[in-house]
Amino acid sequence: MRSPIPSGRGLGFSGAVRVGAIALALRQRGVEDCLGGDRLDLFRAAARFEGHGDNVAASAYGGFVVVADEIVAKIPTPLDPVIVAWVPGQRTSTDESRSALPSTIDRTDAVFNVSRTGLLVAALTSGRIELLRESTRDRLHQDHRLSKAARSREALDAFLSSEAWCAWLSGSGPTVAAMCARADVDAVSARLPEGRVLALSVDSAGARWED
Repeated sequence: MRSPIPSGRGLGFSGAVRVGAIALALRQRGVEDCLGGDRLDLFRAAARFEGHGDNVAASAYGGFVVVADEIVAKIPTPLDPVIVAWVPGQRTSTDESRSALPSTIDRTDAVFNVSRTGLLVAALTSGRIELLRESTRDRLHQDHRLSKAARSREALDAFLSSEAWCAWLSGSGPTVAAMCARADVDAVSARLPEGRVLALSVDSAGARWED
């Protein structure tokens, strides 16, 4: 296996690896169309191992996706952004990071996040860049995790003071990511604290064979 995805950094490494490994296993068993059509067998198997469908859906289907149990819906968008990821040296354990989150949430915070989720889908489908920053605000997990990751907080603040359209903590961190226009990648990257910086395109095809 060769993977350019940094592991333990909140970039979906485990989901991508599981999708790739299960696709190979299915093909070995003679399921030739596991990367065609609905890819549901691949998604279900990978989600069982991952424990949730979010990351495996993105790796299996590509693009922007919404997952609800075993339902996966791709979000069409006219936008062609660059995702700039600031990747620090330290790793994060997803399980440990989740244990730091409160066991209950305030109703107003839940409503806040639900409304921003809807706004994000509207922003992507309509291409309304001006809605992206508000739609990626969060009250459920980012502040809890960033309170123990000062450099990630610094990177997020740097993104939000730049030409980036929006920025967020990637997964459970410590990576912080932002979305921006291709012409602004260098200007956005120049504001970031020391760390590895990746300029990534959104892959719309998802998992595929390269024989």
